[in-house]
Amino acid sequence: MSKSLRIAGLVLILMLVLAPGSAALAADGDTAGAPMDLAGLGAGIGAGLVAIGAGMGIGRFAAAAAEGIARQPSAASSIVGAVNLPLFLLEGVAIIGLVVCLLVVFTR
Repeated sequence: MSKSLRIAGLVLILMLVLAPGSAALAADGDTAGAPMDLAGLGAGIGAGLVAIGAGMGIGRFAAAAAEGIARQPSAASSIVGAVNLPLFLLEGVAIIGLVVCLLVVFTR
């Protein structure tokens, strides 16, 4: 869990730093664009929540698979086969969520 929180925090910080409105001064020295608007903050928080959710989901799948294999080692291949597809789908949803957050930040 702590690794997911660290990744989510890093993503949040990167989104806040890289947001187009977060520069202290504009190119011409004007400070009108200095304060970051709320879209960048929301996208950063959203990306962090996506990372936390994906990490927790993958952890639960892996724990359940490990427990199932420990209880019935002879069914290991079928357990791994049944767990792989949901894991791939969960990873895909997490990537789509992060891409949507990046689009919110960089296409305004």
